[in-house]
Amino acid sequence: MPYGCLPLVAFFGLLILLPIFLADIMLTALSRLGLSPGVSMCAALGIFLGSMINIPVKRIPRTQVLESPTLGMFGFERMFPDRVRRTPYTVIAVNFGGCVVPVMIVIYELIRISFYGVTDLFLTAVAVAINVVACYHMARPIPKVGIAMPALVPGLLAALCGIVFHQELAPIIAFCAGVLGPLIGADLLHLNEIKKINTSVASIGGAGTFDGIVISGLLATLLAY
Repeated sequence: MPYGCLPLVAFFGLLILLPIFLADIMLTALSRLGLSPGVSMCAALGIFLGSMINIPVKRIPRTQVLESPTLGMFGFERMFPDRVRRTPYTVIAVNFGGCVVPVMIVIYELIRISFYGVTDLFLTAVAVAINVVACYHMARPIPKVGIAMPALVPGLLAALCGIVFHQELAPIIAFCAGVLGPLIGADLLHLNEIKKINTSVASIGGAGTFDGIVISGLLATLLAY
């Protein structure tokens, strides 16, 4: 072995540095939304930790019995894959980190935009509408997963809209479009298709941190700066 333990050390080094790198990117994006360092840190922690929490909001009765992870609502299904329960329904849930926290930030940003004037609010609505339509047509129901779509395309489209519509408010407009596009276009408008796929839990916001909603919003914010 010419390199000895070097590959192993490099692997663990990357394993340690990757979360730090991702956290730095997230904090940078949040700071560009006008959030203070303290609020940005709280939002980042809410996204990371909240990604483990799915809040049930509705049950859809099914004719067949479906298997679901016993600890799926708390994000530990991968740690305990053998712990399953059988239910005659599909649970519609909202992910706290992947949906609730980003939407709360969007509401705050929309309030900020409203102080700039009706025109800026209208341009933001147009950017959101464009992304909603695009996400609606790109989203597809996947058995045992839910509604899935390309993670990067909504963010790129939202960033482009932000830059074209208003350069000064580009990061804010891009974030709003990047979050609401996948949320409305991919998740909410495709809820009826959940009945057609074999899944016991459909989570709006998915796994949270790396779900399309968060990736789209943060990517759009960084690119539109």
